[in-house]
Amino acid sequence: IPMFVMMGAAIGSSPAGKDLYEALDRWLYRLPGGLVISNIGACAIFAALTGSSPACCAAIGKMGIPEMRRRGYPDDVACGSICAGGTLGILIPPSVTFILYGIATETSIGRLFIAGVLPGLMLTGLFILWTVFIIWKRGFHSHAIDFRYSWKEKFTSIPKIAPFLVIIFGVMYSLYGGVATPSEAAGVGAALCLIMAILIYRLWRPDQIWLILRDTMRESVMILTIIAAAVLFGYMLTSLYLTQTLAQAIADAHFNRWVLMFMINLFLLVSGFFIPPAAIILMTSPILLPIITAAGFDPIWFGVILTINMEIGLIHPPVGLNIYIVNAIAPDVPVTTVMWGTLPYVICMMLAIVILCIFPEIATWLPNHMMGASQ
Repeated sequence: IPMFVMMGAAIGSSPAGKDLYEALDRWLYRLPGGLVISNIGACAIFAALTGSSPACCAAIGKMGIPEMRRRGYPDDVACGSICAGGTLGILIPPSVTFILYGIATETSIGRLFIAGVLPGLMLTGLFILWTVFIIWKRGFHSHAIDFRYSWKEKFTSIPKIAPFLVIIFGVMYSLYGGVATPSEAAGVGAALCLIMAILIYRLWRPDQIWLILRDTMRESVMILTIIAAAVLFGYMLTSLYLTQTLAQAIADAHFNRWVLMFMINLFLLVSGFFIPPAAIILMTSPILLPIITAAGFDPIWFGVILTINMEIGLIHPPVGLNIYIVNAIAPDVPVTTVMWGTLPYVICMMLAIVILCIFPEIATWLPNHMMGASQ
């Protein structure tokens, strides 16, 4: 976990987010809402480097929101898209959320990482579709009709994306090529991100390195403290037979399995409004796992469903961590405007859950294809 956190801290301390979304903007500017789409795309790529929603939201938002507002994009779209794009950090692998779920349920973290790829791309696509629709409906253009980037300007932007692709390829190859375990792959990713920050972005002064280490330590200690408390909580529940009693009571109620899944989703959704994702996963996963396996659901598939529910909590009041991160970036935008801007993206996430319930293969096909059918 600290190594994946360090990846986010190293990238977040550099101008990498700015370079990434500027490069994407040169290729996507002709689409309605091209700059917003660039930011969402940058969030998706950044998510593959950080595994953290707040880090993803802050890194892309610091550059993206002021630029979108400068070009006249509506505040609700500019802020809402960054809030939503930031949540991809806990779905697109590597994801700290998947690591915590894997620890809590003793399921394969590597398989969970692979399972998040296609749902993450699907959710990114839903965000982009909504953005294109709403910008087209409002008739907004960020550039003059006759504005063009030259092919030279487009191709000169590609080297800005190359380091990100190298890091993503390095982490994924070391993890899925049988070269390294998830813990070792995290070390590879942290080393590559540090090297990129030092060599490309010239972050080699001791105070700059210290900021990366300080941010890594802060978030890691927070997560590991939650894990320690949740393990104690889970041990107490198991020792008192509360987990087993609850699972047995639900099993004896003979609910339809989809009614049961609806109730679980509702419970997770409401929990996410008040409790951070790490705490929810570590406290509820040991209780829910025997219930969902008894109902015939795949634990890997359920890990993806649970994570999307956690994403909704990150952009839904009253806690809505990403909302307050964006509000700190653009303090003159009312919080209510940010909240209304996130609402369509919340609906996109709910739609993604429904799609995954109808077509669970979106989450299970890739891990089964790459690693064999789960036992």
